[in-house]
Amino acid sequence: MPLIQHNQPKPPLRDFLALEALRAGDDAPALRPGLERDAMLRRARLVETASHIDDWLASSGLQAPR
Repeated sequence: MPLIQHNQPKPPLRDFLALEALRAGDDAPALRPGLERDAMLRRARLVETASHIDDWLASSGLQAPR
């Protein structure tokens, strides 16, 4: 993962999560079955779930409790 310089703006969370999900999903099949591959697949699922939660929180249908 490339280091982000302090003077560079951070990418939006949505972009970061999408990139991480793609990276983890693409790297996992290249690994041999085992703990490392399982951890990579789990990370891909977790990042995808976080992306869905971020989309839900940013949706216009979400309203404050009354």
